Amino acid sequence: MKRPLIVFDMDGVLVEHRSSWRMLHDALGTDNEDSFRAYMRGEIDDLEFMRRDIERWLRSKPDLDIEFFRSIYDSQKRIDGFLEGIARLKGSGAAVYILSGGIDLLANALCGVSGMDGAHANGIMFDNEGKLTGEGILRVPLRDKGSVLKKLGSNGFGPIISVGDSHVDITMFENSDLSIAFRPESDRVSEAADVTITGSDLTPVIDVILEYLIGLRKKPL
Repeated sequence: MKRPLIVFDMDGVLVEHRSSWRMLHDALGTDNEDSFRAYMRGEIDDLEFMRRDIERWLRSKPDLDIEFFRSIYDSQKRIDGFLEGIARLKGSGAAVYILSGGIDLLANALCGVSGMDGAHANGIMFDNEGKLTGEGILRVPLRDKGSVLKKLGSNGFGPIISVGDSHVDITMFENSDLSIAFRPESDRVSEAADVTITGSDLTPVIDVILEYLIGLRKKPL
């Protein structure tokens, strides 16, 4: 069997908060509901969606810099069982990645403390002094996370396992051998996944993944 690839969404899955973008809105007293609706209607693209968020943050706090972001993300509660769970997956020999439309500062921090193999997440552009330029960095289109997973999986991995919580993760599920809806936001997400886990501890998710991998390894060649 090829090396398994296990991919986690980040917001709502590895941290309790559902959005690393909304974390900033919450901290600054801003809102992006109108932009989100415009994005979902296809009226604006991913980069414009990011620009509008960043513009509102800067309007609220013109001296906003990278350290402010780090302070917000450092305070976010990790999901129960996160570090132990990732260690168990890494011990099984699997490759473990984050694939998220969230912000890379948080994703990279989670990788750093857990030993995950890497993160594919969107970003915010800062200048040499750590100030926001007003632009975002698009690596993971929200409407098509599946294409990013497919590209990652083409690097000799298999099987592919994905864990997500929202409707934007469904395209990941569609490109996975095993999909798990963890803390799903809706019935639609649950119905799109092979397995649904509704608790707030990552341990049962890890158990399902490892049982699945053990079952594959026991199959006769």
